[in-house]
Parts: sequence; C-alpha cells; structure tokens
Amino acid sequence: MPQTQTLALVGAAGGIGTTRLALESGATLARTGRDIAVVDAAFDTQGLARYVEGRIEADATALATGDVELGAALYEQELDTPGRLALCPARAPFERLARAKTAAAARRFEQQLAAAALSHDAVIVDTPPLGGNQALAAVDAADRVAVVTSGDERGADALARLRDRLRDVGSRPDAVIATPGSGNGTLEDAHATVPERTVAPRRCPACVPADETFAPAVAAATEAALGVELDLEFSGGGPLRGILGED
Repeated sequence: MPQTQTLALVGAAGGIGTTRLALESGATLARTGRDIAVVDAAFDTQGLARYVEGRIEADATALATGDVELGAALYEQELDTPGRLALCPARAPFERLARAKTAAAARRFEQQLAAAALSHDAVIVDTPPLGGNQALAAVDAADRVAVVTSGDERGADALARLRDRLRDVGSRPDAVIATPGSGNGTLEDAHATVPERTVAPRRCPACVPADETFAPAVAAATEAALGVELDLEFSGGGPLRGILGED
C-alpha cells in the first residue's frame, strides 16, 4: 500500500463475522510485513476482547473517553509473521461504556484512529451497524469502507439497509464482503466471499499459518476491502491474483 489506510469494516448486522474478519485481515496484512492495528468500535458487543490473552486494562472505550493514550490500549499479538499485529479491544464497565458513546467521545475516538494511522501501516476498525456515535466516527475516519454481510437473504436485506444509512451520512461502501449465511444462496453484490472456518478464539487468527482455502479467501477479501494487490503466495494455489472475480 502506498500510504497508510484506515479501513472501516462495517457489519451490516450483528453476528455475521465482522470482528473475526477484522482479525484475520489484520493477520493477513502482517504476513506481508506491514504493521497493523485492529481497533474495536463495537463497544456493545466487545467481541475483539475474546482474541486478547490476559487481563485487559486500557481499552478502546478508554481511548474515547480520554482516560488513556493509544499505546496503553494496544495489545500486540504473537504471530510468526514479518509484520506486527496489535489489537485494541473494547472491554468496559457500563459507566465508561456510556461515556464512550457520547458525541464528544466520538470526536476523541476519531482522533485516536488518526494517531493509530500515523504509527501503523494500516488500521482496521471493527465497526457495528451505524447506530452509535463511535461507529459514525469510524466511518468518518476511514479512507475506505467495506460492508460485511452474510451471503443469504437476511444479509442482502441488511446490506440494503446499511447502504441507506451510509448514504444518509454521506458515505458509501467501497467493497462488500460476504460471510456464510444460514441458507445456500450467494450474494451477487459481494466482491469477495469468506468461507466458514470454526476454531476456538485462542486459535485465531486461523489464516496464520496459511492453508489452501481459508487464508486465500481472507486475503482476497482484504484485497477487495483495501483496493490493493497483496501478492501473497499460497501452497498449491500460486499467487493470490485471480481469486477475485471481475467487478
């Protein structure tokens, strides 16, 4: 990537795998030698915290409230990759959670995302559907917005609603990533599709070390989301190019 990019991965609905994709995409980029930060803007669900080992003291909500600086809320992951991956999870009591959702906190959160972009090659923000100030801040701070939705009828309906919300705030999706849904249908609007791979949180990211199916699919989704070519090699499949379909 020629310059730092902040990517808002926006879930069209809850429970469709946005947090997991943010983690896996971050690890994929670390495989290319880049230093990546994944920041949790899903303050209510706090899903990124499942992937952080040990006690979480400072977190993303504390950044938003101004209680800590960025470095204290980043938890570096132990990965065998040329680049580094750090997670900034949300893990907060109700009182701080409420303060972190205010308009003033959202402005501070956006500033912290800008600070993360200065110290990392890319920043990925795990962003919930646009129902809170911090989610709007993530979209405002982002260079690119990618919508994550399930590849079924529920996902298609959620995608349509989220497109409308993004339009209301003067934004639009640069890419659409599909995750497995409850049905057997496919999402025609998807630029890439990530298959299911069920592993325990402590064994994630599952794309490192790379396999022949899941890791290439995550890499293709990351390419689509960021609008880049990664030139990653996968055993048995050659370089990544050619996995993505034509727009």
